[in-house]
Amino acid sequence: MRFRTILLVIAIVLIAGFVALNVDEFTRISTLSLGFTTIQVSLGLVMLVLLIATLLIFLASLLYMQSRHALEARTHTRELNAQRELADKAEASRFTELRAYLEAQVVAEQQRETALGTVLADRFAQQQQVLLARMEQMDNALAAYMGELEERLMRRTPAMSCEQPSDNSHTALR
Repeated sequence: MRFRTILLVIAIVLIAGFVALNVDEFTRISTLSLGFTTIQVSLGLVMLVLLIATLLIFLASLLYMQSRHALEARTHTRELNAQRELADKAEASRFTELRAYLEAQVVAEQQRETALGTVLADRFAQQQQVLLARMEQMDNALAAYMGELEERLMRRTPAMSCEQPSDNSHTALR
């Protein structure tokens, strides 16, 4: 129990004990003036009834405030749960959007890689064709040079064969 509740119970017990000990004084009749009239009634009982009425009013107001507080807490809890659900849904939608964005980025990157791979393969093929063409040109040029050299050698060889003795064994070794 709370401290205030314990204090209230102790106060009620003390007042009840005080009334029980002084019940004769509380029940003694006296003349009371109400301003416009006078009545013969027990002052102690009037005060006791007023005290009990005040206590009941305070208890009723306490119950009203606590029930109102409980209802407000329940409403607040419902609102918090609704806000939490909205936040969870918003977060889930953000994650979904992020996932879709990342998937789109992955697809775009794959397309870029595919396009770059195609471009790279085309460039390699072009370079290979260029290299083959150059090699063929070099081969043709080399063949032409060799043909020209052979032709020159052939022209010089008959001239040299006239000047040199015809020792076939010696020229064959060279």
